[in-house]
Amino acid sequence: MKKLTVALSLLTSVCLHAQKFDGLALTPPMGWNSWNTFQTKIDEKLVQQTADIIVSTGMKDAGYTYIVLDDGWMTRDRDKEGNLIPDPEKFPHGIKALADYIHSKGLKFGLYNCAGTLTCAGYPGTRGYEYQDARNYAAWDVDYLKFDWCSSDGQNAKESYTTMSKALKKAGRPIIFSLCEWGQNKPWEWAAPVGQLWRATGDIGAIYDTVKKTNGWNPLSVMNIVDIEADIRKYAGPDHWNDPDMLEVGNGMKLGEDRTHFSMWCMLAAPLMMGNDLRKMTEQTHNILTDKDAVAIDQDALGIQALRYSKSGGLETWFKPLSDGGWAVCFLNRANNAQKITFNWKGENVVDDIYKKQLNAASTTYSIKNIWTKKDEGTTAKAFEGEVPAHDVIFLRLSKK
Repeated sequence: MKKLTVALSLLTSVCLHAQKFDGLALTPPMGWNSWNTFQTKIDEKLVQQTADIIVSTGMKDAGYTYIVLDDGWMTRDRDKEGNLIPDPEKFPHGIKALADYIHSKGLKFGLYNCAGTLTCAGYPGTRGYEYQDARNYAAWDVDYLKFDWCSSDGQNAKESYTTMSKALKKAGRPIIFSLCEWGQNKPWEWAAPVGQLWRATGDIGAIYDTVKKTNGWNPLSVMNIVDIEADIRKYAGPDHWNDPDMLEVGNGMKLGEDRTHFSMWCMLAAPLMMGNDLRKMTEQTHNILTDKDAVAIDQDALGIQALRYSKSGGLETWFKPLSDGGWAVCFLNRANNAQKITFNWKGENVVDDIYKKQLNAASTTYSIKNIWTKKDEGTTAKAFEGEVPAHDVIFLRLSKK
């Protein structure tokens, strides 16, 4: 009887702590979000065009699956029953019809709302309507919910997000739950049973490594976010990801900076949510976003976030263990000038203490592929030498011979 009581107690504990649908994001979600480029200037035609482009340009085949409508898709008021109303001018056929169109392309559909009383752009938030909104999302065949944290004064983040997670579960449709409370309440410490990903930082801007006020606020740079993520790697893994915010690739940074941004997000096992206007995308931007070798690092089944192994004079070395026994390596140059790198594999003993992984080139030889140039860089039997341009990376994959 005692064993049965203990077993029931453990089962009850698991049930109480697991709200989300399990297994929806065993690798980081990939897709496109409307906010970075369009803010609230969104409509049915834009979303349909974006879906078409994702399919026709091979982005779907590269792994980009989710199309997420951010803030501004609804009217300023709920209807008399308290339901959210899709803006009839922006979305004349409604949200369900738009979801059907996206699903017909083999893609998945996401929406945005907020845990507070209003969204960040002043539209109706979900506070007090969690179960009603969740039922509508399920009825509209939504696959992904981004849930923001504006107008939330006096609310407890863990309680608010847990309530919405339970509401989604009760509604019955498997929906990825993306917590977006900007890392203010350390969601990495409590959100794994609640959602599949959580924002670890404030909002990103198309900025490499400076502070730049934009419309009265200071977005974070790519390097700001990299530094924040470096300290919370132990909390990430399959179905529970640290989210460093959406991609700014193609939104105005230099080529090397875009390449750095994408490389580091792949090293960080980050959700890859494009934030550019795909209708105006250059070939250069397309090639970065769809590079199969880079995406494979991000989508590696082991799901381990990279560790920062060393840093000196603006030059950093990052390592990420991979599921095939290999490693991804990124030499990141944050400086304003090019820097030479010499890395003696045999003289370094790379140990990931958190995940108990070791790269010991003295006993194991790895072949080296340069992810961006596609060149064979030899093996770890001899030191690697190269030059990293300013604000750029050398991105490598090491495979056991």
